[in-house]
Amino acid sequence: MAAAAASSFNFSSASPPSTPSASRGSPAHDYSFKILMIGDSAVGKSSILLKFISDADHDPSPTIGVDFKIKTVIANDKRLKLTMWDTAGQERFGTVTTSYYRGAHGIILVYDVTKRDTFTNLSEIWAKDVELYSTNHECVKLLVGNKVDKDSERAVSREEGMALARRLKCSFIECTAKSRESVEQLFREIILKIFEVPTLLEKGSGVPKTPTIRAERQASQQGRRNGCCS
Repeated sequence: MAAAAASSFNFSSASPPSTPSASRGSPAHDYSFKILMIGDSAVGKSSILLKFISDADHDPSPTIGVDFKIKTVIANDKRLKLTMWDTAGQERFGTVTTSYYRGAHGIILVYDVTKRDTFTNLSEIWAKDVELYSTNHECVKLLVGNKVDKDSERAVSREEGMALARRLKCSFIECTAKSRESVEQLFREIILKIFEVPTLLEKGSGVPKTPTIRAERQASQQGRRNGCCS
């Protein structure tokens, strides 16, 4: 498939399908993409996700183990099912990372612009995990600097973020989940980039079977039984 030009890339939320064909077994979506949110704990991954999928303004509870959200959007006149995964962002949850990364089409790497260690860890820990565990070697990566509303507390400059993105060979966006600034834009950007990779489109064609999600839920629960949440 030819790369979609950014200026002509249509993107919007979708309503549930009203036609009865989906209930008779026809796919309700043209593509299904798995998108991961990774980064240290408390950088705002869950807040970004919540602001994208709903109009809620409350702060989410801290993520325990692995959580996921599903949202249907329209992009280039195609219905996309986005299954977006979020972890607590702590190394002690390493027991679930293998299944977490498996089959991902896009990976969003998030840091807090007011906490330099979260930026350093993306380069020294999280980016290396992507290379180690990702099974889609052409998966799209997007670097996101969150909490730019706290500009007076900034510890990582925009230029440093751009430099890391160049090193990781990915796109870069700064946002703030608090006001929703650029939140939709970052998901639009990663979907656009996925559309530019034919192999990812091929892997995302159709709707994944329910056991895929169930299996990853079981992996998370196994991690808890092994004491990762103690």
